[in-house]
Amino acid sequence: MNCKGCADGEGFPLAISMAFQPIVDVTIGKVFAHEALVRGAAGEGAGTILAAVSESSRYAFDQACRVKAIDMAADLGIADKGAALSINFLPNAVYEPRACIRATLGAAMRRGFPLGAIIFEFTEAEKLDVQHVLNILTAYKAMGFRTAIDDFGAGWSGLGLLSMFTPDIVKLDMELIRNIDSRPEARIIVANILNMLRELGVTPVCEGIETEGEYQVLRALGVNLMQGYFFAKPRFEGLAEVRLPGASLAA
Repeated sequence: MNCKGCADGEGFPLAISMAFQPIVDVTIGKVFAHEALVRGAAGEGAGTILAAVSESSRYAFDQACRVKAIDMAADLGIADKGAALSINFLPNAVYEPRACIRATLGAAMRRGFPLGAIIFEFTEAEKLDVQHVLNILTAYKAMGFRTAIDDFGAGWSGLGLLSMFTPDIVKLDMELIRNIDSRPEARIIVANILNMLRELGVTPVCEGIETEGEYQVLRALGVNLMQGYFFAKPRFEGLAEVRLPGASLAA
């Protein structure tokens, strides 16, 4: 399949919108990035939308999400506030990286959204061709986008990919973070992953933080970038107010 005719999401049956959840730099009390999370046009959850994605509409869905995320991020002034936009993409929906990025580039140019403020993150929700993912990430990085591996520690080939490609960011899977304050084994695993990422020059993000205890352990481990309900839930078509222990900050 080529990328013609799908650049603006034509072929996907449902109208989509976005919610945004912040990734917070807790050391300086600022939002580092906002992750765009797909929703229905009336706020329906991601599951409703993803259930409508078929093999034939996968590419159109992926393209529609990218363009919608950039348009909404520009309307909300995300880059103007000094934050990045994190967009999830489906590796199996990308056939040739440089051809399939045209709609993204067009949306960014049309809205004046800097490429360096866009982070492309992917999660290994299904088994992937590592070489295919490597080609995509390498091409995106060469174009000036930032790259991230999501849900690290839960996927099929995270370590193998990391041995061949250095992304800008790695997001640790929330199951590693859950109740880390009462699970010494999880703390040891996370501490060693963090040390590995630092040696590789990769920025870690810990996601899924829900409690003060989890937050405090991660701070003690030297984590700067965090995401989760402890700070803010996703906000539909807007930017959430971020809560930090003892303070709150504007989106």
